[in-house]
Amino acid sequence: MARNAARQTNPTTIIAAENRIGAAGVPARSRVLPASAVRAASSHSGVEKAIKAGLSVWLTKSKGINNLPASFNVLGGNIWISFMITLALAGFAQLMLSRSVFGRWLYAVDSGSNDIAVFRITKDGLVWSDRIASAGAQPVSVTTSHDLVYVVNAASASIAGFRSEDGKLSPIVGSIRTFAGNGAAQIQFSASGRALIVTEKTTSTLDVFVLGKDDAAGPATSYASSGTTPFGFAFGRHGDLVVSEAAGAAPLSAASSYEISKDGTLTAISRSIPTTQAAACWVAVTKDGRYAFTANAASDSISTFSIDEDGALTLVFAQAAHLTGAHTTDMALTKNSEFLYANDGATHMISAFRVGADGTLTRLAGVTIPVGASGLVAQ
Repeated sequence: MARNAARQTNPTTIIAAENRIGAAGVPARSRVLPASAVRAASSHSGVEKAIKAGLSVWLTKSKGINNLPASFNVLGGNIWISFMITLALAGFAQLMLSRSVFGRWLYAVDSGSNDIAVFRITKDGLVWSDRIASAGAQPVSVTTSHDLVYVVNAASASIAGFRSEDGKLSPIVGSIRTFAGNGAAQIQFSASGRALIVTEKTTSTLDVFVLGKDDAAGPATSYASSGTTPFGFAFGRHGDLVVSEAAGAAPLSAASSYEISKDGTLTAISRSIPTTQAAACWVAVTKDGRYAFTANAASDSISTFSIDEDGALTLVFAQAAHLTGAHTTDMALTKNSEFLYANDGATHMISAFRVGADGTLTRLAGVTIPVGASGLVAQ
């Protein structure tokens, strides 16, 4: 499904994945999905069918636009004007759709076989395209920016870069870099696309790699995390970095925010703001950058933080959502941030929420998923 077309028609796509080796820690924002069999289904009334064989895609039919201003109706007074405008828009949309369909890919890591799989995203679902070794041991997270793809390998404490061309990956010479710590959880490109961040749970470290002109990552620069066990993270609208800390406010969890400069320097903004919940593992930030959500696995809850213009965090709702026994292991916002989806690992459900203007979460109907499903992304 085209990214540009999605912006016009407001469809929702949910992709979940089965973790075949049962390892914990599959980041949502880095689009980590272990490769497995793919089955696609579409629905005209919302999420209709549960995930089968590891992966599924659901599409909701677009809604009509009501209550348009009267000025929008002026163009309808002349059929030829309407026809020409419609023809021009259709041609433009077709170009954008073709570019998106043939240039939009889903990258998935498989820790069991130490490789990366590539799927083409089409209007009918996912189509397998390529598979390549991850250049390390136990890949746990993958991230992409334009034609660049980088993976972090937890067991070998390393990252590796690849270039994507028409769904085929090729290694970037000189891109393999190691780091001193261990327990890597997530890798992601910065908002500029010229730096990479890796969180290390075991050593409570944040690693920054700046890309050179040849797109190969430079050596790691390590920063001590504001709190213990940095886990998932996401970038805000202004490039600020929000990181969950599973034990950042011991014995409970926290979230911190950082500013990242053009040269990759990390500067703390808010240090370990308590969630008052346990085991904050994953982070999602709204498109407008106003709110961040943390998934608190041990408390079966989701917390809401507000983000001010300077990137400072304030806890708004400790339990914006709660479901006993949920043990949420992943989260993803739709592109317009109207909906938040959560992978509840213990109940084997994808929970759905409408995101309010004040950061509230209103629970909607969810769907069941297979035992072992852990990764989640949404369009």
